[in-house]
Amino acid sequence: QVQFVESGGGNVQPGGSLKLSCVASGSISDIYLLAWYRQSAGKARELIARITTGNSALYADSMADRFIISRDNAVNSLYLQMFNAKPEDTATYYCNIYQKPTNPWGPGTQVTVSS
Repeated sequence: QVQFVESGGGNVQPGGSLKLSCVASGSISDIYLLAWYRQSAGKARELIARITTGNSALYADSMADRFIISRDNAVNSLYLQMFNAKPEDTATYYCNIYQKPTNPWGPGTQVTVSS
């Protein structure tokens, strides 16, 4: 198992930007697909984007224009940049291995978009 800890969340105004970080407890160099997810109150967790070891990124529908996912295997970290934040982006953001439900979820980092 790999433990992830997310950080970088906070309050952001509509139209603002934010960069989230996620650090793993061990090496991520051999983990082919890592992903960012988010969960809003009362809703199911949803995929935002995933990225391969070769830094090929795939985004969920409607996410590609305002999010950028990246990874740095040297420091076992995953990142998510958010641009032009909208109130509907308010959620807890998580990173994890893509489609590996047995890997535990980290604490997440809360993002609140509000004026």
